[in-house]
Amino acid sequence: MKQKKDTETNNSASNPERPLLRIPNLEYGVLDNLLGFALRRAQNTLFMDFYRATADYDISPQRFAALVLIAENKNIRQAQLAEALGLHRSGALRLVAWLSERGWVERHDDDIDARAWGVSLTQAGSTILGELTKVVQEHDFNIQRIVGDRNSQLKTDLELIAKNGLTAINVEI
Repeated sequence: MKQKKDTETNNSASNPERPLLRIPNLEYGVLDNLLGFALRRAQNTLFMDFYRATADYDISPQRFAALVLIAENKNIRQAQLAEALGLHRSGALRLVAWLSERGWVERHDDDIDARAWGVSLTQAGSTILGELTKVVQEHDFNIQRIVGDRNSQLKTDLELIAKNGLTAINVEI
């Protein structure tokens, strides 16, 4: 049940246009020594491959993550989804509206808080998520093949960076 991509929304700013490859004979100065720049280049490559892998779907990593979180957390509140994805509430509202317009999720009154919205996956959303999960897992497997035996340590290191943030004074290693 593939839903073809909408070229207008697929050309959004989140869709990387070109890889950040090294250009021969171009001096990079301090950038060559910055871990952040290396991570940015890697992120760009991963995003480009994600978009290649999911080209038959109008999906971004954030939209995929939202579908997974909604599927795994029955009746998740829209505010919880926003927090989990690092979005402002208005961003989560737009994201859920986008998913809802495709028939993949539905909003409903929250059972506990009448001021809040709950979000659930529809049958169509479950079907599309099943298809996407296979595609995204294959994409991720290709990443794991590149880093090989270092996969687990790399993931741990990246989680450490995410957990501690850039303002942490004491970083555990």
